[in-house]
Amino acid sequence: MENGHPPGASTDGDEGTSPPTVLSGTGEIGEPVRTAQGATYTRTMTPEPTPRPRLVDVAREAGVSVATASRALGKGSELIRADTRDHVRQVARRLGYRVNPVARSLRLSTTGHIGMVVPSIGNPFFMELVAQVEHCLAERGLNLLLADARMSVAHEDHLLRSLESGAVDGLVVAPCHETYSTPALERAAAHVPTVQLDRGVQLDVPMVGVDDPHGIRTLLDHLAERGVERIALLSNTGSNVSSVTRVRAARAVAEELGMRLDPDDIIECSFSVDEAGAAVNRVLDRSGAVPDAFLCLNDLLAIGAITALRGRGIAVPERVQVTGFDDIQFAALMRPTITTLHQPLDAIADRGVSILMGDDDSTGRIHIEGTLVERESTRRRPGAVGE
Repeated sequence: MENGHPPGASTDGDEGTSPPTVLSGTGEIGEPVRTAQGATYTRTMTPEPTPRPRLVDVAREAGVSVATASRALGKGSELIRADTRDHVRQVARRLGYRVNPVARSLRLSTTGHIGMVVPSIGNPFFMELVAQVEHCLAERGLNLLLADARMSVAHEDHLLRSLESGAVDGLVVAPCHETYSTPALERAAAHVPTVQLDRGVQLDVPMVGVDDPHGIRTLLDHLAERGVERIALLSNTGSNVSSVTRVRAARAVAEELGMRLDPDDIIECSFSVDEAGAAVNRVLDRSGAVPDAFLCLNDLLAIGAITALRGRGIAVPERVQVTGFDDIQFAALMRPTITTLHQPLDAIADRGVSILMGDDDSTGRIHIEGTLVERESTRRRPGAVGE
């Protein structure tokens, strides 16, 4: 018995009874307290849980690359020097590193390949995203197998079936459609570790992408400061959740800022230069009035809009201002150069690959804020805020 209680028994009172009455002591951390029941105890502070060590932490502490640390702790250890392998393993034990099951499945694999499926390699945005993912994988000693869904849900399903059957050790997917891509992605994720990038379906599969509402607000704030009152929006609504989210945000922010965005001025088209040009012509032909600005949900649409406006003798930005979204390389080469929302693809790719490899325990949807890149397609008007 200790202080009237069996060894190991709680001194805070039995279950279902009132807490003990304190006769002495303030109950501060570390100070003994005596209760009416005759018990004496000392309050202690429960320590904050420490983050689980990650593979990148082991690599940093051991002074080696992540790829070397991965090999030292799994398959491929015979490919590195014995003293390096032993050193990495010693560091891992000291840090309390435990192999993540997802990462282990990748390290114990036989292919060394990660598959990536994108909606269209013809879209420069996805090629830039692919380049960033490939760079992250190469740092970990893994190879990328790229597949183009060609904007077809059926072809996307075919590609995922091929890749999930043992051709790769993990999958990085930018789904074609927020709804119709769900069955194929759900099946693939049940067979191989999977992460979604840029856009995602409603599944318990991690997704990393830009913060769309923040990006739209940034662009509309920029236009409002430049005297814009009426806007038209070029969108690809209905095909992916990013477009839907951006349109919803544009409506809300435009109303908040007192900007006019008529339902008829939200034009749906595919993400292509030609479709954007046709959409701009429809807006101009329908009303005869030229909006103050075109808010385009990607840079290809902005390029198409500027091309169509110039073809009709409408100067950008003197008569109409235009913004894009993504900041692909062509946005800086267009004349005029395009004001746009820069997506941090390096950070998005790194976070997604880290989750896939088990170095990051994040789940659900992770959104990373983009930044405004101000170029020649927008301007300040007399009387605008900040003039």
